[in-house]
Amino acid sequence: MTSKTTYLGEHKIESVHEPSGDVFTSYIPTNDFSVREHFSPTDIFATALAQSIFAHLVVSSKDRNIDITGATCDLKKTMYFEPRRIGEIFCVFKFPHSYKLEEKQFLENAVRNSAVYLSLNDDIKKIFIFEYKD
Repeated sequence: MTSKTTYLGEHKIESVHEPSGDVFTSYIPTNDFSVREHFSPTDIFATALAQSIFAHLVVSSKDRNIDITGATCDLKKTMYFEPRRIGEIFCVFKFPHSYKLEEKQFLENAVRNSAVYLSLNDDIKKIFIFEYKD
């Protein structure tokens, strides 16, 4: 089993990674969807995209000796209504190192080949901006 998820009451949901015992929690947004004190399930879904991208970049760049240590992704998820769903994921990737043109092209292509990215519904608009130290 990958994980066990439990609703604990008071809008709190806890998930335990079965192999490691790691725990994370999320919270159901309040009724008006305006108070955002904790990660919601859709926040975690969108954040999983950034984490998957970084995991893919590290593994795929290893043979090319491309170091992405310190890279960040500023992510904004936008919800759509009727039906309620994630409509857009906007990411600004910031790389703190200088790269050759072919390395930048490799990184930008690899971003679109992570497991989570390839699993996203085509209806979700994905907007990526890349910033490099030059």
